[in-house]
Amino acid sequence: MDNDKKALYTLIVHSENIAGTLNQITAVFTRRQINIESLNVSASSIKGVHKYTITAWTTEDVVEKVARQIEKKIDVIQAHYFKDEDIFQREIALYKVSTPEFQNSPEPSRVIRHYSAHIVEVNPVFSIVEMSGSSDDITSLYQELRALNCVLQFVRSGRVAVTTSCFERVNEYLTAREDRYMQSKRHV
Repeated sequence: MDNDKKALYTLIVHSENIAGTLNQITAVFTRRQINIESLNVSASSIKGVHKYTITAWTTEDVVEKVARQIEKKIDVIQAHYFKDEDIFQREIALYKVSTPEFQNSPEPSRVIRHYSAHIVEVNPVFSIVEMSGSSDDITSLYQELRALNCVLQFVRSGRVAVTTSCFERVNEYLTAREDRYMQSKRHV
């Protein structure tokens, strides 16, 4: 049965901007003993609404239950889960590399150009390389630079994602909720 196979799922959760909501959301994963691979929280395009982008390896049956449990939280507006083909996703990474090692060989520059990464800071001791891309490409660049013995530090963000549909589900939901509210006020 395909639903028994683990895959990397992305959950997109919209909530009111209330303290403690993140703890409530992550507690759902903890209770089910699901490790969160990445977590990114930011303000959304809607005032007062925050967007959580969470990735986890699990089965479709389990991620569906997790999304339903998260959606039951009082401050959560909506929670949806997606496979990679249903979203456009990116991460950002910073690589601190040794400038002397970097200057001794043309190979690090070639590798950086190959991944369309950018050098954003250079000084005599270190240089900072920035890359935006897929998780696999960010990991591959790290591995190639590490093999060249020039990486001093490495950090990456959590995944950020938007759906591939034309409309943001939370916008449709909030519009419908506002319409229902306005209709109920007319009938009072």
